[in-house]
Amino acid sequence: MTRVIRRYAFSAAHVLARGDWSDERNRAVYGKCANPSGHGHNYRIELTLENAPDAGAQLDAVVRERVLDDLDGRFLNRETRGFARLVPTAENIARHIWDTLSPAVAPARLACVRLVETSNNSVEYFGSEPAP
Repeated sequence: MTRVIRRYAFSAAHVLARGDWSDERNRAVYGKCANPSGHGHNYRIELTLENAPDAGAQLDAVVRERVLDDLDGRFLNRETRGFARLVPTAENIARHIWDTLSPAVAPARLACVRLVETSNNSVEYFGSEPAP
């Protein structure tokens, strides 16, 4: 099996806070990241695809259209539908990217979405397991 890994970057701001929680609870759980003014990151995405020998330019176009155009330069909580009610943690952003891209890359298979938020924080998402 061959795996192709493609890398992309985008910048976005967010605030980590749940609307159904008090400011105190959000600060207790998310710390300074719950600041209502938000903060930003220069994110990196690494996509791993299986069975995608010619992934290059076609994948770049799909990622640009479905992910980067939606997230890059945005305040995620306020400007994107995907995070209107979902806290845009690194984990949730990676899952959002998976859900957005997975059906669009066929016949290749998306094997992993790695999202690098900071030099000390990254997540990998491998999709959800089907229910037994």
